[in-house]
Amino acid sequence: MPTLNTPDGAALFYTVDDFTDPWVPSDAIVMLHGNAESGEAWRAWVPYLARRYKVIRLDMRGFGRSTPMATDYAWTPNVLVDDMTLLATTLGLGRFHLVGAKIGATVALNFASLRSDLLNSLCLIGGRASPGQAFNTTLPGWVREMERQGVRSWAEKSMRARLGSKATDAHMRWWADLMSATALSTQLGFMQMVSVLDVDPGLPNIHCPTLVVTTTGSALGSVESTAAWQKRIPRSELLVVDNDSYHPAASDPDRLAALVRAFIDRHATVG
Repeated sequence: MPTLNTPDGAALFYTVDDFTDPWVPSDAIVMLHGNAESGEAWRAWVPYLARRYKVIRLDMRGFGRSTPMATDYAWTPNVLVDDMTLLATTLGLGRFHLVGAKIGATVALNFASLRSDLLNSLCLIGGRASPGQAFNTTLPGWVREMERQGVRSWAEKSMRARLGSKATDAHMRWWADLMSATALSTQLGFMQMVSVLDVDPGLPNIHCPTLVVTTTGSALGSVESTAAWQKRIPRSELLVVDNDSYHPAASDPDRLAALVRAFIDRHATVG
């Protein structure tokens, strides 16, 4: 099982999907999942990307098969930047493409604002640059729900908004199963860090080509509010998908994987 051992003793699990021709050079893509998920969240995307690119799906610190974090773990955005840098260095990626969904997109934004020199491109799907008042207003209720009923209860109750009105019951159950595997201790500590994760000041420091994806009916913010922070990234463009989900990477994987692949193709360095 491929893992990275961090200086503070955590083991970070990752999956490499590489169906490229061995004799053809190829860029790498690193993919960051959303809150209470794992690299398995990207399974539908792999067929679209891994034929031309080396795809690395990281289980971010505390999630999936990576080491769970204690409730009182001192989460900071820089810890996640350090984890990403360790991954890139250990695997010898050089410059790579970074794709993030939901909170993974916010983590990717923060990484890009500090280490844009390592990126060929950046794709942000259903993310935002700061938590916003709505998130911080609902956070105490979510925390109480998880403390009383566990991660699955919170995931199930928020799933319809997450996946949108077109999602089937089976689709929502699969995602609830994925998210409920998250350790409660990880989730409670991580949510507190998310509530203060504001990367908006660093947006002008992102110099790689950037694609921002949102939906027409996202509960994370209007198209106009997303465009407001997207425009602060110098080489960025906005893609709006007609849907009422706020997790389009999960609700529309086939459509978006093809569009993201086309964007990355435009900015590939080899292959």
